[in-house]
Amino acid sequence: MVLFSDRVRKSLEGMVVHRAECRPVVTDSYMKLKKLQIKESVKPQRLSQQLERAVTTIFKPVANHDFNVEYEKKKKTEGKMVRAERQLVLDMLFSAFEKHQYYNIKALVDITKQPVTYLKEIMREIGTYNSKGAHKSTWELKPEYRHYQSENKD
Repeated sequence: MVLFSDRVRKSLEGMVVHRAECRPVVTDSYMKLKKLQIKESVKPQRLSQQLERAVTTIFKPVANHDFNVEYEKKKKTEGKMVRAERQLVLDMLFSAFEKHQYYNIKALVDITKQPVTYLKEIMREIGTYNSKGAHKSTWELKPEYRHYQSENKD
């Protein structure tokens, strides 16, 4: 058995061989110790204090934060996505699928610069959505639309 002593707390380390229930001898020193423990437990953990004047150097309210302003500027410069002609979007999609077999919807939006709903509408007709497996959450072309470059080379 080993006894660790610190100035504030003492700890005991060892292995239990026999179990025993112990009760302290009720003496004046024990009662003083218990009173002190009760007083310590009743003390509030945090105290609030009233300041004479408000602290105005740290947080000042702003109408719009910097990251929101940046986002709004970016949104304005890009403008609202406008639906392009269907055949043009199909051409962009087919050329993209010649490079890779699987794309997630976010990548397709970046490539075509089209709204998500419009793109999904087109992809439902020409592609299949993989919801399971290694290519989860990606789109691929239906077999009848798969005309990759390697097959076209003669």
